[in-house]
Amino acid sequence: MSTTRTLGGRISRFVRWVVRTPWPVFTLSMLQADIIGSLFVFGFLRFGLPEEDRINLQDLPHTNLIIFALTLLCLFCIGFTVSTSLLMPVFRWQRREARLTGPDPDTYPEATELARSRALRMPFYRSLISIGYWTVGGVVFVVISWPVAKDVMPVVVTATALGAAATAIIGYLQSERVLRPVAVAALRGGAPENLRAPGVILRQLLTWLLSTGVPLVAIVVSVLAGKASLLNASPDKLFTPILLMALAALIIGLSGTVLVSMSIADPLRQLRWALGEVQRGNYNAHMQIYDASELGLLQAGFNDMVRDLAERQRLRDLFGRYVGEDVARRALERGTELGGQERDVAVLFVDLVGSTQLAATRPPSEVVNLLNEFFRVVVEAVGRHGGFVNKFQGDAALAIFGAPIEHPDASSAALAAARELHDGLLPVLGSEEFGIGVSTGRAIAGHIGARARFEYTVIGDPVNEAARLTELAKLEDGHVLASAVTVSGAVDAEALCWEVGEIVELRGRAVSTQLARPLKLAVAEPVPAATDGAAAD
Repeated sequence: MSTTRTLGGRISRFVRWVVRTPWPVFTLSMLQADIIGSLFVFGFLRFGLPEEDRINLQDLPHTNLIIFALTLLCLFCIGFTVSTSLLMPVFRWQRREARLTGPDPDTYPEATELARSRALRMPFYRSLISIGYWTVGGVVFVVISWPVAKDVMPVVVTATALGAAATAIIGYLQSERVLRPVAVAALRGGAPENLRAPGVILRQLLTWLLSTGVPLVAIVVSVLAGKASLLNASPDKLFTPILLMALAALIIGLSGTVLVSMSIADPLRQLRWALGEVQRGNYNAHMQIYDASELGLLQAGFNDMVRDLAERQRLRDLFGRYVGEDVARRALERGTELGGQERDVAVLFVDLVGSTQLAATRPPSEVVNLLNEFFRVVVEAVGRHGGFVNKFQGDAALAIFGAPIEHPDASSAALAAARELHDGLLPVLGSEEFGIGVSTGRAIAGHIGARARFEYTVIGDPVNEAARLTELAKLEDGHVLASAVTVSGAVDAEALCWEVGEIVELRGRAVSTQLARPLKLAVAEPVPAATDGAAAD
């Protein structure tokens, strides 16, 4: 009893799962295609021939009709059984993917590959199955209709063949559209090997056969049968049947054209939407791959292209964060070569005081947060004045004005950035924890290093002078020093904000430097009295 209940529960769960999938609609589309093909055959034999030659199935013996009806039922059941057998790997694969806590489909790679291949080939298999049981059913139909149609048997055979062709084509086109969600899931990991799906040309050809070929062949058969005296009616009585078949061709042609047009237009419409998203900078736009045809390859190629663009954008963003946006843009536009060129640049150097003691007395996370806040202020201040932060050296930063992008007034920009940087760092660091030095002159700017590893930097006397000025500025009350040469090269509005002072000899330099100090700087807020623990730090 418990086994029966368990089996019943499994069947019930399976049925509920199947109802939520496209497979019930797929089964109905099979039945619909068979009905359309049958209506074509019986309609042609009933209305596509002159009245004297029309075949009335009601004239057949009842035994023959019962045999034919049972044959049709058996053939449909056999076709359904064969289709279900082919789809069992697909069902198991889909159910594994549907279970959130179930096993990973990658655990069964061979079964998954077979299921994906079966799912994508199912429209083709469905057409082969239709042709198979239509062939058997056509033979049975010819045999049972012999008593009333032996004189026009070639017409009956031709009509049955055309009905089989129409059923197979309609079934293929319908199945391909109905099973699109299954195809999307099957192609999520790429197309299986050795899979070739019908392309746009073959789809158009199938549509032409359905909408034009089959009706025209039926019309030609009627005309030839009349000319060959296979029909009892005179040829002039073929006008009405031919007109009916021509109208049927118009209706079928319209339906077939709409069906195949939608199968082509849907992915193209989705591609247009995805292109618009990419143009707006959304690199997460992704196309569902409908099949393995040219359209599916186009969709897959677009997805690969977007992934590459997203990766390139990510690398470009990371590259820009490491070397600076201007350097990254120039490198991407012009390439990179070792070496450099002489440029007139202004250099700003900023350094913290007592960073070694800071690292020894504070938690690492606190030191990192402080340095990040320090560098944030530096980057923002330098960027606002058109400069480029070239290096972060521990607790120091080197900023360049005039390279790699030329600056119309590098000296003024560097001096203004130094004053703004002082005011911005006071709330972060306090009054005695940093020094800023500014220098200007000729330097070599370019890529320095080896071919396998290099960086963009500036080398020359201005860099050395700025570093030495920074060391001296740490001992100054204002913590900002510049060379008088830099101030003399600035515009009047900026030069008036600085006061030229004494001449000094900086360490490591053979030439003396005249100092310049900003006239007005912000004053640090008084620091609250520290506790014993803080004082110890």
